[in-house]
Amino acid sequence: MADTSDDTRSTFPAGFLWGCATAAYQIEGSPLADGAGVSNWHRFAHTPGMVHAGDTGDVACDHYNRWREDVALMRSLGMRGYRFSINWSRVLPEGRGRVNPEGLAFYDRLVDALLENGIQPMATLFHWDLPAALDDRGGWLNPDIAGWFAEYARVVFRKLDDRVGLWATLNEPWVVTDGGYLHGVLAPGHRSRYEPPIAAHHLLRAHGAAVQAYRAEGRNNIGIVVNIEPKYPASQNPEDLAATARADAYMNRQFLDPVFLGRYPGEMREVFGNAWPEWPAEDMLLIRQAIDFVGINYYTRSVTRHDARRWPVHGSGVPQKHATRTETGWEVYPQGLTDVLKWVSARYGQPPIYVTENGAAFYDPPSAIEGRVEDPLRVAYLREHLRAAHAALRQGVDLRGYFLWSLLDNFEWALGYAKRFGIVHVDYATQQRTPKDSARFYAEVIATQGAALGVNA
Repeated sequence: MADTSDDTRSTFPAGFLWGCATAAYQIEGSPLADGAGVSNWHRFAHTPGMVHAGDTGDVACDHYNRWREDVALMRSLGMRGYRFSINWSRVLPEGRGRVNPEGLAFYDRLVDALLENGIQPMATLFHWDLPAALDDRGGWLNPDIAGWFAEYARVVFRKLDDRVGLWATLNEPWVVTDGGYLHGVLAPGHRSRYEPPIAAHHLLRAHGAAVQAYRAEGRNNIGIVVNIEPKYPASQNPEDLAATARADAYMNRQFLDPVFLGRYPGEMREVFGNAWPEWPAEDMLLIRQAIDFVGINYYTRSVTRHDARRWPVHGSGVPQKHATRTETGWEVYPQGLTDVLKWVSARYGQPPIYVTENGAAFYDPPSAIEGRVEDPLRVAYLREHLRAAHAALRQGVDLRGYFLWSLLDNFEWALGYAKRFGIVHVDYATQQRTPKDSARFYAEVIATQGAALGVNA
């Protein structure tokens, strides 16, 4: 038998935070329980024609009532971290002013249970569900929202920061603006060419105000979570290269450049034309607060070509032949994760990075078969993307952890319950949880500190 005493296949560093991620409206259910206010996503989902099959988050995974079971499930899989979001409307039903103690107590109990089970919490302040009362006052189009967000953040910091070591201000602000204010396919459902830059700017101002509040109130670590989709040119044609630069600026640099560099990408005026405003210098100072980490959500890439018909970037993605695609139509491209992590590290001064979301929707049956859900495509997806994360580590990226999306099958926004991202199957008729083969695989990766991936350190 070969001597394995000096085996170096334990590929991730000690202290690497292995976890999973969810979002409040996608799993909690009970959106109006115990004095909670209405969110814009509750209202959007109840608007006919906005969500697949008329689905809503009214029940979702019933996590609001089953959180103990879900924490025990995480522990059984060896999770060391859990990224969840806080429903702003549970804590401040009108978005500001009156605090709802019952809503805050839910997250207080959840955090205690996580810590009792050896799971480190990462709390996201805003994962797309805005109090409807604030949406009625303009939402992210109202410049006052930076102050409203900081007020909410202070309430949560004061309650939970003694036990929560990692905070994220915003999740995927690009999706909020592109889906919610440009194309109208996500809450609040606006379709405008002028609103997205305004909403984006106020999201960033709110982020800056919350970081300022945290420096006054908190004592741990705070950052921001963005979705990055690397853009590769379809050719070296100057028009394709220019379209790729615009697409990259719009999706990837629009939010990170202001946070780290204090300015918007130069291509943004080209992207939006006369819809792009000029912002005061003091706003950029507010946005450029020092943060402790950046969270990267990675799912796919885009190969971009010039397309004059596609506004605002005048570019479109070119489908790649022979590519594996997920149920959402996204190309499976693990190399993109390595590229993204290296790019963020190089461009923004080697900040600490967490992969805060990474996962895939593949077909799963509505119910487990004899207590098992086989999902070989998801297992392969996880294996290759974790190897890609490891490759970035080996090349000098300060990668601190990986949060898989998602723990549970859940309400997938405008797609309703039609797509399943979870490593734990949820039978929505019974709320039965069944770990899929991918859950067992991920548990083995965690238990072996990555050696189960079969790569050398």
